[in-house]
Amino acid sequence: MFFRQIVDDKLAQHAYLVGCQRTRQALIVDPERDVDRYIAIARREGLRITAAAETHIHADFLSGCRELVERYGCRAYLSAEGGPDWQYEWAAGHDSVTRLRDGDDFTVGGIGFQVLHTPGHTPEHISFLITDRGSGADGPMGMVSGDFVFVGDLGRPDLLESAAGHAGEMEPSARRLYGSALGVFELPDYLRIWPGHGAGSACGKALGAIPDTTAGYEKRFSPALAAVRRGEDAFVSYILEGQPEPPQYFGRMKEENRRGPALLGSLPRPRRLSGRDLLAAAGNRNTQVVDTRGDRVGYYAGHIRGSLYAPLNKSFPTIAGCYLDPASAIVLICRMEELDGAVRDLVRIGIDRVTGWAPPEELAAYRAAGGEFASIEVIDFDEVERRRGDPAMQVLDVRRAAEFAEGRLEGACNIAHTRLASRLEELPRDKRLLVHCLSGARASAAASYLEGQGFEVSAVNDLFSYVGGNHA
Repeated sequence: MFFRQIVDDKLAQHAYLVGCQRTRQALIVDPERDVDRYIAIARREGLRITAAAETHIHADFLSGCRELVERYGCRAYLSAEGGPDWQYEWAAGHDSVTRLRDGDDFTVGGIGFQVLHTPGHTPEHISFLITDRGSGADGPMGMVSGDFVFVGDLGRPDLLESAAGHAGEMEPSARRLYGSALGVFELPDYLRIWPGHGAGSACGKALGAIPDTTAGYEKRFSPALAAVRRGEDAFVSYILEGQPEPPQYFGRMKEENRRGPALLGSLPRPRRLSGRDLLAAAGNRNTQVVDTRGDRVGYYAGHIRGSLYAPLNKSFPTIAGCYLDPASAIVLICRMEELDGAVRDLVRIGIDRVTGWAPPEELAAYRAAGGEFASIEVIDFDEVERRRGDPAMQVLDVRRAAEFAEGRLEGACNIAHTRLASRLEELPRDKRLLVHCLSGARASAAASYLEGQGFEVSAVNDLFSYVGGNHA
């Protein structure tokens, strides 16, 4: 058996390529939308991807299952659990889709896959027990657990309500997750668990950074499973407490994956832009410029007015997903060697209209062509303290609510940077916003977005370690 975990570091997402080395057939579990990279890996290993499977309808990225079925002739194995509201609309009546229920079994070459219905994170969620029957094994070696079991955590059950807007689902989902989690204690200790995400994902609150685990280890050391032992009500309280605010785009991903993501085909090929091209793009109300420079102080000092600051680090997909309109044309300020990665990051969250790019050096040509540069005032927490009592100022803390509850500046309002776009009406337009987070990173994206929305902003580029007497 061939087995490989394929990691998207920015979304902390794991896909799994499982292949039979005798028949050379392979299956990919939970593929992202740019499936060419999975096909390339399989080819290098002498395998051919003939099937794709999903653990659930994802909220953090667009699935590649439909792409593999429609464009590459693969068979898809998808959940039929969860009731009529949680079915894959694009797969209805499709001859190349097998609908799975708890206890079902299928094979790819000599590899067996047994289905476990593991609801809680979502109603339709399934996990796959994998057995290498081709080598003579009659029991599973591991489980691809999707967003059910993570290293040290379980998949958050609140997203249907907090991200997708289905009121009243949070507690029932947590109770379903409790029932699924009881099943973990029935798994053999030796069983490997291959999770759908690692540390940094917003699909849980305390995911471990190691790539996989075992059922035995989780039974002994997982705080979430320890909460299961304390009973259902205690578990529900534990699992719902302290979950981070989900990124704004999660609801859109969930709906697009249920309907069926648009077929991607090839990746977008943005055109290299000149300074004059940038000038035209900046003046087009249907175009959004994304400045990916790693130097936020440089961005603050001078940038195309209205451009979004989104450096190409692990936060890039989250910032882009929360602040960009998928219907807009996107122009990237980035280095040529980073372009392919940036385009892939965007199409994985359904931002496909990447029409142009220019290297940071082209900003000088933009200015020479008459382009307007803007700047954002940079301050530290000492300056925040000096201004905080000014009625023309409002402190905006863009950390998570749980962070805000642990310590905050008196008079500050709190909106997590991942939810800012949906809560603009809560912010005063007649005051200057003093935007801060823990280190300045989240605040930089938030401040750039708010400037583009017409607010007067100052960005706090400082560590939140101020210990004056004004914390509430």
